Amino acid sequence: MRDLPRQLSVEELAELFEGRTRLVELLAEREDPLGSADAVLAELSEVEKLEALDAHPAIGARAGLSARSAAEQGGDADPVILTELAYLNQVYEEKFGFLFVVFVNGRPKAEILEVLRGRLERTREEELETALAELVAIARNRWETS
Repeated sequence: MRDLPRQLSVEELAELFEGRTRLVELLAEREDPLGSADAVLAELSEVEKLEALDAHPAIGARAGLSARSAAEQGGDADPVILTELAYLNQVYEEKFGFLFVVFVNGRPKAEILEVLRGRLERTREEELETALAELVAIARNRWETS
């Protein structure tokens, strides 16, 4: 487990957040980037928030994943569950206008599918807040366990 240094570079943060976004650039300016992530998120425009979410890979995706994302998503690849995940990811994106982001960390895809179903029942505002919190939780876990 790693303690958080006083500052992380844009490159380090881009790896944790799956891309160089405005969120990453602003966090790199902070002494405690992951500790101040909530405050930085509050400063972002909606477009910048969506950019940060959309940099993340889709749950259940098989192609284009970073090695870290592939390991986190695991290898349980039941075709029925993957098909339903793909379908509900599309429904989610159409409803909310951004990617479904959830802290997976090895949880089975069947469990994630249940989380996705539940989150589809929420308002856009609730879901945007949750998705951003999940994004930060993923980055924090990646830093602590790398």
